Amino acid sequence: MSKKEGAGGLIAEIMRTMTARSSSGWVAGLLTMAFLILGAGFYFDLWGHPLRDPLIPLVDTNFISTATARMSAADLVRTGGDTSGLDCYTCHEKNKVLKLKFDAQGNVVVPKEHDDIVMAHGRHNRNNNCYNCHDETNLELLQTRDGRHLKIVESPALCGSCHGPTYRDWEAGVHGRTSGYWKRELGPIERKVCTSCHNPHSPPFPSRQPAPQPHLLHPAGNSSPS
Repeated sequence: MSKKEGAGGLIAEIMRTMTARSSSGWVAGLLTMAFLILGAGFYFDLWGHPLRDPLIPLVDTNFISTATARMSAADLVRTGGDTSGLDCYTCHEKNKVLKLKFDAQGNVVVPKEHDDIVMAHGRHNRNNNCYNCHDETNLELLQTRDGRHLKIVESPALCGSCHGPTYRDWEAGVHGRTSGYWKRELGPIERKVCTSCHNPHSPPFPSRQPAPQPHLLHPAGNSSPS
C-alpha cells in the first residue's frame, strides 16, 4: 500500500469516527430535550387529568339554615330564652279587665307599648280583637272559640279551634315543619308549632326568595354513555 493510499484510508476512518460521534451527540441531545419537556409537563401538571367541571357557586346560607321563620313561645321557654315579654302582669294590673280602645272604623287601637304588633289576623279585619284569642280576665291565658283556656305555649290547640282542617294536617305532619328523626329508633321527632312560622297577630306567611335550582355537575351534553 502506497503512502498516498494509507493516508486516504486514515482520513476516511477519522471521518467515519467523527460522523458516528456526531450522530450519537445529536441523539443524546434530542433525548435530553425530550426528558426536559416531559419533566416540565409533569411539574406544571399540564396533562394527564380530565377536564375539571367549573366551580359550583356557593349557596346563600339562608337557604341551608334549619331555623324556623320565627321563635315561638314554646321554643323560647324550652331553650331558656328571655320570656319577660310573655309576662303580661309585669306592666298590667292583675284582676283588672283591660279595656280596649277602637278607632272610628272599629279597629282596635294598639297601645304605643305594643307598637311592634301589627293586627292583621283574618280578612277585612274581622279578627282584629285581642280578646278573640286572649282571655280578658287573665292575660297570660289563651281562650278558644269553645271556651277552653290554654297556656301561651299551647297555641296549636288555639289555632285548631278555628282552623280545623289545617290543624288536622299539622297533626298528621302534612302541614308545617317536622324536625328530628324520621327513623324513630334513632331519636324522637319534633313537630314545630304554628307560631314557629306564623305570627299570631299577622299570620300570612311572608314571601321568600326561591332557592337556586340543583347544580348540574355533569351537564347532559358532556355525560358519558353508561
